[in-house]
Amino acid sequence: MGEKSALMFLGEYGYVIDKKGRVAIPPRLRQEFEAGIVLSRGFDKCIIVYPLHEWQKLAEKLTALPFTRSNNRRLNRGIFGNAFPMELDRQGRVGLPLPLREHAEIDNEVVIVGGHNYLEIWSRELWLPEKALVDEQLGQIAEMVEVRG
Repeated sequence: MGEKSALMFLGEYGYVIDKKGRVAIPPRLRQEFEAGIVLSRGFDKCIIVYPLHEWQKLAEKLTALPFTRSNNRRLNRGIFGNAFPMELDRQGRVGLPLPLREHAEIDNEVVIVGGHNYLEIWSRELWLPEKALVDEQLGQIAEMVEVRG
């Protein structure tokens, strides 16, 4: 995973946050976060987690949008105004800021889900129905989305 072009966050991992509000990043994924990690509010009830280099790519795309459009300004406020630059501690844990935990309704058990170039952190309680919905609708969604190979 050392090469930036080989970045792929896949899978689902269950964890418990500690008393200080920290969660471990899965060991096999940690190396991608050595240069920094950015957490922000997800569009769904989750926390999105980017390696710093991937966050910078996203930031470039968002800031390239025309500033004169109100939806672009609101999108930037929502993304950047709820973002927290962090670092992993020696045990590979990252603190989950209280505003993000509140947004994602995270209390104790979490599920970390791969999103290719980012991760999502969900409360276990909210992830289970979301996963069931994805499982139920995946075929229908795939038919609506054109994927070019």
